[in-house]
Amino acid sequence: MDWRGSWRSTVLQLDSDKEAKVDCSNVFSDVLHRPFACSNIELEKFASKIPKMNQIRRFENLTYEEYAEKWTEQPFVLTKCIQDWPVNSEWTIDSLLAKYADVEFRAEAVDWKFSQYCEYMKRNRDESPLYLFDRKFAEKMGLKVGHMEGAAYWRPDCFGPDLFEVLGDERPAHRWLIIGPERSGSTFHKDPNGTSAWNAVIQGSKYWIMFPPTAQVPGVYVSSDSSEVTSPLSIAEWLLTFHAEARQMPECVEGICNAGEILHVPSGWWHLVVNLEKGIALTQNFVPQSPSLNLVSEVLSFLRDKPDQVSGFSRDVEDPFGLFTARLKHEYPEVLEKALELADKKNGKKRKWDTAVGRDEEQAEGFSFSFGFGGDDDEIP
Repeated sequence: MDWRGSWRSTVLQLDSDKEAKVDCSNVFSDVLHRPFACSNIELEKFASKIPKMNQIRRFENLTYEEYAEKWTEQPFVLTKCIQDWPVNSEWTIDSLLAKYADVEFRAEAVDWKFSQYCEYMKRNRDESPLYLFDRKFAEKMGLKVGHMEGAAYWRPDCFGPDLFEVLGDERPAHRWLIIGPERSGSTFHKDPNGTSAWNAVIQGSKYWIMFPPTAQVPGVYVSSDSSEVTSPLSIAEWLLTFHAEARQMPECVEGICNAGEILHVPSGWWHLVVNLEKGIALTQNFVPQSPSLNLVSEVLSFLRDKPDQVSGFSRDVEDPFGLFTARLKHEYPEVLEKALELADKKNGKKRKWDTAVGRDEEQAEGFSFSFGFGGDDDEIP
């Protein structure tokens, strides 16, 4: 089905010259005005004049030692980190369209050929434009990812070991291709399973506004067990209603990530991101190892204490916490022991390491797991 500029015209297959033109010059309605205002928002006035105290720190690059020592729990932008990636110089929306026009990608709740999505990007008046967010893009596009010959891109060295790699093919969904028009993006959320993330902009630019884990974000309401988050339906509505208040808060962190730059999202941080222009990005969630082991303990706590909120694993993985601890025990036993002790201290528990992971090999081998991802319900991290 071709995109006709609006959902109504698309469903009815109306050409523009056959669409009714309704004179609304004498219509006055708050109900109708709000979505109109949101779909015509001027993003520049929200993304400019960022107070100095709010600005996200920017560096050319970091070593793993610098990151591990000081920056695992802080957001930052690196300006000269991904220049060697082939995709950084080769990818544009036009170049992807020429090569992958007939490939279907997930755009929130729909699967569209890339050519259809590009038509949608050019002509839509949606208050919240659909955001292409596909976790299986590498397989669909035939890409190699990692430090290997012919790879399209790889994990930046500055972030060091990713402890979720011990899960191999059983790790939860962790990397996404992101494409969207101006005004598309993600409303306030935390990344899944207590993970950290990086987000690399290949084309376009993105505005980020972020808050640390314990902050009360204006307009965002969280249930007592953190399982439900209530906030305005669209990014534009939050910006129009709460942005000015948020900018005055001492915890507020803001910044723009431009093409060729990469932004670090620490574990547990609230963040809203919006495209200032149409663009492409790649993002990946990971579990960093740092001297404090604080972030490893956060992931262990999340998997153990909030099993109903764990996401991204194959349905065949019935016990993500057990799987992760078993693999860490084999690969990083000292890291696991110390991280579990830290997790127990935070939660006021006294569980011993050998109780959590199994005292003997027979218990440690008692887990049963399978390979592959289940379901197509992509979650925007």
